[in-house]
Amino acid sequence: MASPTDVTTAAAADDPDTGLRAIRALRDLADRLEVLQVSNARGRGWSWQQIADALGVSKQAVHKKHATSRRDR
Repeated sequence: MASPTDVTTAAAADDPDTGLRAIRALRDLADRLEVLQVSNARGRGWSWQQIADALGVSKQAVHKKHATSRRDR
């Protein structure tokens, strides 16, 4: 697996195939990290509003995307 630095460099490549594949990899990484950090925040008692504010999205959007159990609702 390429390092985040390698993927970031590849995203700026002149070759569109390389650049676009790197962008997809970065999106996948960002999604996985978001799941991890939302879980961390909820585990520490953060409200959906606090998480939404930190991510720059609405409370409804973050709740819809990440609420997986009855406890989270």
